[in-house]
Amino acid sequence: MPRSNGLAALCLTGVLLAVTACGGSPAGGGDGTVELRFGWWGNNDRAAATQRVIDAFQKQNPGIKVKGSYTDFNSYFDRLATEVAGGRAPDVITLGGAYPREYGDRGALLDLAETGLKTDKIGAAALDNGKFGGVQYGVPTGVNAIAVVVNEAVFEQAGVPLPDEDTWTWDDFTRTATELAGKLPEGTFALADPTRTDMLDAYSRQRGEALYTADGKVGISEGTLVDWWTMTLALMKAGATPPASQTAELITQPAPEQSLMGRGQAAMQFDWSNQLTALGKAAGRPLRLMRVPGESARPGMWLQASQIYSVNARSEHPQEAAKLVDFLVNSPEAGKIILADRGIPANSDVRAAIQDVLGEAEKTQAAFIDALTPKAGPPLVIGPAGSTDTPKILDRVNAEVLFGRQQPAAAAADFVRQVSTAIKQ
Repeated sequence: MPRSNGLAALCLTGVLLAVTACGGSPAGGGDGTVELRFGWWGNNDRAAATQRVIDAFQKQNPGIKVKGSYTDFNSYFDRLATEVAGGRAPDVITLGGAYPREYGDRGALLDLAETGLKTDKIGAAALDNGKFGGVQYGVPTGVNAIAVVVNEAVFEQAGVPLPDEDTWTWDDFTRTATELAGKLPEGTFALADPTRTDMLDAYSRQRGEALYTADGKVGISEGTLVDWWTMTLALMKAGATPPASQTAELITQPAPEQSLMGRGQAAMQFDWSNQLTALGKAAGRPLRLMRVPGESARPGMWLQASQIYSVNARSEHPQEAAKLVDFLVNSPEAGKIILADRGIPANSDVRAAIQDVLGEAEKTQAAFIDALTPKAGPPLVIGPAGSTDTPKILDRVNAEVLFGRQQPAAAAADFVRQVSTAIKQ
């Protein structure tokens, strides 16, 4: 999930309302050329591929000039909140999770139905990730799922067999991680600390709960949180995950090449399936995907739009911005450049067009999504307004647990209280 608390604070002070009086982009060049800004998050590899897509779009649309703008994941949403509040947001904005609702409900996003953007080749489950209150605030770049990324070489180094993804439980996961910890060299771990909002969603959904309820309340129980933190503390104490100080450092280093998996120092990592290519490139070897533990009794995994493209409601060029979005999600040419970097393409025609040019990592992702589709649980309940604060709340509370300043029961109550407050704002 995206990490930011900037938007909520700005909205509370009413600054965001000032957007309605501001333009969202330059008027254009003196020669009549329309100028658009396109914002996204990612690393240098994604930036290079995105620029090739922009070049292809501009070649087909010589009257439109697109300026790309990106930053790392941790910084993106804080910067975007400031840009929206100041009336300087990009014309085409990349979002995810609860952000389309956060911005859309406050009038910062265009209803894409008004632009005539074609979405008939995009599955309803993915399309609904950008639709709230009957308004299509965004369209999905592609489909992905939370998964366990596995470095088989590290398992082989430790002499530990791979678990059976069809049957393994969380107890099996804990035993496997602990066994790895006892056999791996210093500096190599079974996995990084797994505490993240998407994993709490999957873990709680397996128990018939969810991070949020359909009526916009906290859905995860304190008992489930206690069980989660009891497990993760045991993993850290066994050396299966890094010490608290290293975990705190890793949170500030979101790029795939900075992760333990990207450095070749982890056997497993909970991450989104579309990260497989970047992680494999960083690690210097092919990696595989497995379903998360505990799926056999009640599925907690779900299919999700990996990212969402939206149009700034204050854009001076909404039709041209929608035309760029159309190219990004509906053009086979763009699909052959992006491949699966932003998820397996949500447009069925684009997905069919790129099958023959997918690399091994992308084919692995496609096969994983195909296998998961009939086994996945119900659609995710997208968090209500204010829920974009949850990842940072979780990071803070999790640090209290790992550093021993809060016991799991106290941390569970604290987390529920803080998130409840955030989503009532």
